[in-house]
Amino acid sequence: MTSAPTALHAARRRSDLAAAADGTCDVLVVGGGITGTGVALDAASRGLRVTLIEAEDLAFGTSRFSSKLVHGGLRYLATGDVATARESARERHLLMSVIAPHLIRPLGQLLPFAPGVSGRQRGAGAAGMAMGDLLRLQARTSAKTLPGPHPVGTAKALRLFPALNPRGLRGGMVTYDGQLSDDAALVVAVARTAAGLGARILTRVRAERLHADGAAATDTLTGERIDIRARTVINATGVWAATLDDGLTLRPSRGTHIVLDAADLGDPAAALTIPLEGSISRYVFALPQRAGRVIVGLTDVEAPGPIPSVAEPTEAEIGFLLETLNRLLAVPVAPDRVRGAFAGLRPLVDTGAAETADVSRRHLVRASASGVISVLGGKLTTYRRMAEDAVDLAVRQYGLRAGPSGTATLRLIDDPAPGDVVEGGALSRAAVEHAVRSEGAMTAADVLDRRTRIGLVSDDRTRALPAVERIVAETLADLP
Repeated sequence: MTSAPTALHAARRRSDLAAAADGTCDVLVVGGGITGTGVALDAASRGLRVTLIEAEDLAFGTSRFSSKLVHGGLRYLATGDVATARESARERHLLMSVIAPHLIRPLGQLLPFAPGVSGRQRGAGAAGMAMGDLLRLQARTSAKTLPGPHPVGTAKALRLFPALNPRGLRGGMVTYDGQLSDDAALVVAVARTAAGLGARILTRVRAERLHADGAAATDTLTGERIDIRARTVINATGVWAATLDDGLTLRPSRGTHIVLDAADLGDPAAALTIPLEGSISRYVFALPQRAGRVIVGLTDVEAPGPIPSVAEPTEAEIGFLLETLNRLLAVPVAPDRVRGAFAGLRPLVDTGAAETADVSRRHLVRASASGVISVLGGKLTTYRRMAEDAVDLAVRQYGLRAGPSGTATLRLIDDPAPGDVVEGGALSRAAVEHAVRSEGAMTAADVLDRRTRIGLVSDDRTRALPAVERIVAETLADLP
């Protein structure tokens, strides 16, 4: 059986790895998160020969630990960063209208006019929503794709988020943003679309050293050392970027979310926007998800020191999020009702700001003295623009013969897994086989933590693990 050109699987990895070791590509991308896969797709869309290497799995790092929002930059408006907000609104428009409408839906976000939300916060929130809607209109996003903001009365506010405390509630304002079905799924879709254009997507290949004309790497499955030759190298490893480029100074920030049962919050139909006490620019959100879950986040805590393989939430951060949410609820959620927690590290460029929350989310693309191009900072919503800027610099710097970027009009592959994850983590055999045969999954962890999000709730993960391990092994054995 011949697989589709967009299919990623172990057999293709073996053949692509051998080809990468034998030839020279135009662009070597290091990093398999949203930035790296975005760079691979942008370069491939220009007709360049592309190889991407990733030390672990697609979406292994920060990319799978976002709030799963494609947002128009309301937070940046509150801090006066209009340029970043405008860029976010433009990229949100492209994602929702052209690139990935099958992966994104509009999500209402309720700012309640309740005790605990000051008059200043209400006014600033309403003004920010109006300004954000102006950016939506400037980006030409239709009201059908993303409705404009509007006030709601108390009864409607309670229908949208039933767990709100009705005492003193005076309705609120609702605005809309884009919500991804899953952030890791976006990464996989970008990678598969790039593969369909000829890019080699190689997971479990660790870059040991980068230089202007390639990389020394290791196949972590076999231990084999590989020299990959390239005309240009782009470092898109996020918070690990400085480990491959000594000239970079990053200031990682940890963003933590907690996972709750939607039933404990009355099965909300909209997200809840909670201003932090005393702030008009920082919020915690309670965001309804698939499979009967709500995620609440996120924090912004400086994370100095060695970069962990996977960031861990602290008890203090979990407690802060729960306390912030409970301020507005009729019945507080007890700590033992927290089903899970996760954290990601933002790869922020050190600007000297007093707090990481004040560090700009603008991205940076630079060429180092060694000739390696690094792209860092930014955010998930603007991954496409980050990638375009990185490849533009590579084309200029190294005289690559390439056409213009085609990603602004290129729709991502639409190949959903058969069936869906339901509450409790049930997963069909067909969905696991699809992850292995088409989405590059090679282990049960790949399936549970990055092709589905069952792993966000440890009880669900434990329950599903034995069957998924067995099906993954059987499917891998059946590949050519």
